[in-house]
Amino acid sequence: MKKIVILFFPLALILFACGPSRDQSVTTIREMEKQLFSSDAASYNKAKADSLMSMYVKFVKENPADSLAPEFLFRAAGLAMNSGDGTRALNLYDQFLKDYPTHQQAAMSLFFKAFVYENLLHNLDYAREAYLQFIEKYPNDEFNDDARLALQNLGKTPDQMIREFEEKQRADSARIADSLAKTKKRRAK
Repeated sequence: MKKIVILFFPLALILFACGPSRDQSVTTIREMEKQLFSSDAASYNKAKADSLMSMYVKFVKENPADSLAPEFLFRAAGLAMNSGDGTRALNLYDQFLKDYPTHQQAAMSLFFKAFVYENLLHNLDYAREAYLQFIEKYPNDEFNDDARLALQNLGKTPDQMIREFEEKQRADSARIADSLAKTKKRRAK
């Protein structure tokens, strides 16, 4: 009996020291997601979001080849971005692009990287570079037009964009009016 206890004790220590299994980690993450994103959640809970982000990152670190790893890394970056932590979001998007460059979320990771540079870190030079990389690398992506528009408006204040829009509207209206007047003149002849 003593031999069994002596053999079992080190084995139990090894098993418990390894921590939770992959399935336990996924279950914990799913529960945390439910708590954070449920319709019952009264408001955004930064502590829970940070905890979930840490769980995502830990899972990816422990299971980099797992099919859930890219999705969890992308979600961690999104949580960082949405909580206003631009530096952490940028690091996570960079990690995603490095570790999972062919994943279906790679394009969005690059787009969000540009967005983070522009809107959270206010580094317009790096934002421009990232938007241009996105446009070049993903010319047929559904967000390509958004990247082009972001480039056109990079560094502009909302007031400047409104003025430009209004000027364009006036110019378009004048062009339409001129075209209609010319058409009426031709018909009158």
